[in-house]
Amino acid sequence: MKERMLAQLSVPAIGLGCMGMSEFYGNGDDKESISTIHRAIELGANFLDTADMYGVGRNEELVGRAIRNRRDQVILATKFGNMRGEDGAFLGVNGQPDYVRKCCEASLKRLGVDTIDLYYQHRVDPETPIEDTVGAMAELVKEGKVRYLGLSEAAPESIRKAQKVHPITALQTEYSLWSRDPEHEILATCRELGIGFVAYSPLGRGMLTGRFQKPEDFPEGDFRAHHPRFQGENFQRNLKLVEEVKAIAADKGCTPAQLALAWVLVQGEDIVTIPGTKHVKYLEDNVAAADVVLDKAELERIDAAFPLGAASGERYAPGGMKAVNQ
Repeated sequence: MKERMLAQLSVPAIGLGCMGMSEFYGNGDDKESISTIHRAIELGANFLDTADMYGVGRNEELVGRAIRNRRDQVILATKFGNMRGEDGAFLGVNGQPDYVRKCCEASLKRLGVDTIDLYYQHRVDPETPIEDTVGAMAELVKEGKVRYLGLSEAAPESIRKAQKVHPITALQTEYSLWSRDPEHEILATCRELGIGFVAYSPLGRGMLTGRFQKPEDFPEGDFRAHHPRFQGENFQRNLKLVEEVKAIAADKGCTPAQLALAWVLVQGEDIVTIPGTKHVKYLEDNVAAADVVLDKAELERIDAAFPLGAASGERYAPGGMKAVNQ
């Protein structure tokens, strides 16, 4: 696997998002999920991404079990800031310093590790100065509990304020052919400040793989059934865009997922992707995207088929949209 730099942290160009193993994308199989993590390590896609909110802590516990006796073989990233009740209810965003420490201690315990390689603020708390939040995160670095700091879905102003308190290694934000918002200002800000970029949902929450032809294709309990881009006319418009991706991929001799990932990676050497999956076969398909090379003509064709702002519908429901780009 090719390595890329997130500031001073070397990671594989393609890592593994673990969220769906425990929640949001239908029921998971812990045994298959752990096998997927082990296969990712074997293939060099050993940049594992989780968060304390995924499965209300269960995802961190799952990742912890998977990397037991393999800690030195992985680069481990997790996040804090999205509060949830024991029943799974979303309780808002919290960036208060005492909460930062409490979350870190809990994540270390669930993961079964002494140090987190990359610790993100999952969402910016508008009620707490980001300088205070990052200051508390910086204390964790001094104590050796965290190696590097990151932000997720932060706006340029927040990124700049955070960077003045402590070096930010990575910004994680949704980025794919159908979520090109970071091209407006976010990527330029990261590059100006020397911050790496981690693209989550680089496959458009699975839509860009071409596997979904109708909303009913999603498994029971899948949050995409209630997602704006997967509903009504939005779904049909987006499906037409995906058909273009499938056609280009067929001409290229790769899968639609590989084409979509290769497109993200070619946007800059400072960008890495963390496509999520809980199945070994999809992981192997995703990892192979690292060897897909797109030429100028192919990139122009992709851009014409999927220009900036082409996707129909918001990235999240209204409540979720309020928390992004803060």
